[in-house]
Amino acid sequence: MTLTASYERCRRLHARYGRSYYLATRLLPAWKRRHVHALYGFARYADEIVDGHRELADRARALDALTAEVTAGLAGEPVRDPVLPAFLHTVRSFGIDHGDIAAFLGAMRADLTVTRYPTYEDLLGYMAGSAAAIGTMMLPILETVPGAEEAAREPARQLGLAFQLTNFLRDVAEDLARGRIYLPLQDMAAFGVTEDDLRQPTTGRAVRELLAFEAERAHAHYRAAEPGIELLIPSSRPCIRAAKELYGGILAEIERSGFAVLERRARVPRRRRLATFARHLLRSAEAGRAELRAVVDVR
Repeated sequence: MTLTASYERCRRLHARYGRSYYLATRLLPAWKRRHVHALYGFARYADEIVDGHRELADRARALDALTAEVTAGLAGEPVRDPVLPAFLHTVRSFGIDHGDIAAFLGAMRADLTVTRYPTYEDLLGYMAGSAAAIGTMMLPILETVPGAEEAAREPARQLGLAFQLTNFLRDVAEDLARGRIYLPLQDMAAFGVTEDDLRQPTTGRAVRELLAFEAERAHAHYRAAEPGIELLIPSSRPCIRAAKELYGGILAEIERSGFAVLERRARVPRRRRLATFARHLLRSAEAGRAELRAVVDVR
């Protein structure tokens, strides 16, 4: 697998499985896009290993093999997995924290055996690896304004948490079909929701009230992420603003449906997604041109 082919493999994974975020990445400078695709492709590939194999033992072996290859690749050894050349090249190019990679793989391993989370703090512990770590891995690619690297980390984590919690609210039925519940058991008990309630073809009142409560948590994460966008260099801001609006749009669709997530999967209409992209496209082009004008003439 050549490096070019590996990047293309990651791009296709991103285009197939991450439509909202893939659209937002079109607002980045062209040279950055492939690196974002590499991160997403790697994350999606690991997620598919955890969800895609029939037997637990097969999933564990496949994840062990991927983890071993990542470890070997980070040490400079050759790798065979098709998504890893692009991912490892991106990690080396931007000095991405190996601790974030380990945290992400640890969360994927948790999905093999952990199917319930007693409290929201427990769920946050899982999301620290599965989502917040992705946010901080993205930061070096997006670039911050000078001196803002440390200040931007927590907002980046918060945006990852917001995105994943939005997915959890949207995918209650899908996750339950895989044997997992990402709604804290403590919250379920407080609202009188049982697992059987989540298996019904329609969303009952207690479930809707529980989801409304969790949605407020997602909104809080989105608000905590907002200050971080201005800490990015201008050419990266339109992408992240668009991604935030698109994922926030999924949450808005869930709310607009009255939290009827068991009946249908919430989606942002294509027309609205394209309108969001178009609204940020001009700002993206202007920011890119401004950065080019700032290039020092070395002749």
